[in-house]
Amino acid sequence: MAREAKTLPIVFVVVSDPVGSGFVASLARPGGNMTGFVNLEASMGGKWIEFLKEVSPSLARVAFIYNPDTAPHAYFLDPFEAAARSFGVPPMPAPVRRLEDIETLIKDLDEKSGFAVMPDTFTSTLRVYNLIIALAARQRVPAIYPYRYMAAAGGLMSYGTDNSDLFRRTAGYVDRVLRGAKPGDLPVQLPTKFEFVVNLKTARELGSDIPLKLRAFADEVIE
Repeated sequence: MAREAKTLPIVFVVVSDPVGSGFVASLARPGGNMTGFVNLEASMGGKWIEFLKEVSPSLARVAFIYNPDTAPHAYFLDPFEAAARSFGVPPMPAPVRRLEDIETLIKDLDEKSGFAVMPDTFTSTLRVYNLIIALAARQRVPAIYPYRYMAAAGGLMSYGTDNSDLFRRTAGYVDRVLRGAKPGDLPVQLPTKFEFVVNLKTARELGSDIPLKLRAFADEVIE
């Protein structure tokens, strides 16, 4: 993408770490010929812990599942660990690279454990998240996922960025660039709209209780 930007103005969307990837100099002042919209917000890690603790007050440890080869894990790991400790729950970074790693990890979790799945190209693969959901059900372990479609597929809860909103907002930047604005002068935008989904059917199967205040907070409740 950086090569194309030498001759074409670029407005990107659903990019996790544009500074770390070398696309822009900074979020506030991108410089160069690129700007756009980031699809991740580090504070999401704290919300994952909060929701898991609401569903499982006796939570004794929480795993953080990610593939270190494909995920911007450094972006999330510190906020996640800090949030876990603030709730008195020991965090457990859980890097996985293969399906076998996922099976080993989740099979070692007990009824006082929970886990969060970090958004990245590996965990968003159909066979990967379906396996994670199936193992969570088998072990009766509460889990939270980054995308609505994972809760719809049987995950207990999901909380993450509304990517459709990012694409809608991108149109405004594209219009400004077509009217002569320089991408490097347009600040990179963070997500502003998030969605929380709970699956009550899965909760019943796990024997978990979704508190009324979480149901009221949810953007969608799957019966």
